[in-house]
Amino acid sequence: MNPSFYWKENNALRLLVSRDLEEAGFVNGFSTRLGGVSQFPEGDLNLAGFGDDSEDNISENRRRFLEFFEGEFRISTAWQVHGNDLRIVRSIDEAGDSEQKADAVVSDIENLLAGVKTADCVPILIGDPETGAFAAVHAGWRGTLNRIAEKAIEAMEREYGSVRGDLIAAIGPAASGRCYEVGPEVVDAFDEEFSTSGKLFSATSGGHALVDLHLANKDQLLTAGLRESRITTAPYCTMERTDLFFSYRNEKKLLGKTGRLMSVIGRTL
Repeated sequence: MNPSFYWKENNALRLLVSRDLEEAGFVNGFSTRLGGVSQFPEGDLNLAGFGDDSEDNISENRRRFLEFFEGEFRISTAWQVHGNDLRIVRSIDEAGDSEQKADAVVSDIENLLAGVKTADCVPILIGDPETGAFAAVHAGWRGTLNRIAEKAIEAMEREYGSVRGDLIAAIGPAASGRCYEVGPEVVDAFDEEFSTSGKLFSATSGGHALVDLHLANKDQLLTAGLRESRITTAPYCTMERTDLFFSYRNEKKLLGKTGRLMSVIGRTL
């Protein structure tokens, strides 16, 4: 495994942690499906709703998940819509789940975990060790096309005075370029938006192609001004490792439902 990540375990639960973010003063983690009470098919740690699970199950799963983090942290999320809008959380009173439509949560508040929910899309955690600002980003192909990671960085710069070269980013488990197939309309849209999009795709048939959203978002972070040495990518594909992670593309077809992972970041000081 990439040495910039390590596993943290708590009974049956496992959490993937970015060592670089942690050493810079940010609690963080990418959840797995292990150790919960949800029936996907059983014993799964589903951390969000979408009508496929009970509120009691989600509440208990989140309680267990929060045991990874010392202190009284509250999770703040948004209603994700595959766009490029942001939720800025400016006080602990604003913490919690929100119906605001956004695909990134940005803050600098202590005792708050900015969180995004995924099940094949790319989670990105960004921390600024100089100002204490941080962001959690949800980037599927639409969010990537809409430059959601870049929008989050712009918000950190605007709201908290972050300098782009100071930022640290960890890209979490997601559907990889070995598995994630898209149609010709997606290929065309990327070609129109990104001059170097050709390297992101491996053609399959009928104009379809496999797309590497891990690489697409790393490139976007580099274009936004982050240093390559401060960007790390977790070596896991959610579609290949359904023993560890939820995969919408695999499981929705088989089970008619799937759970959601959660990726979070917050300040320790």
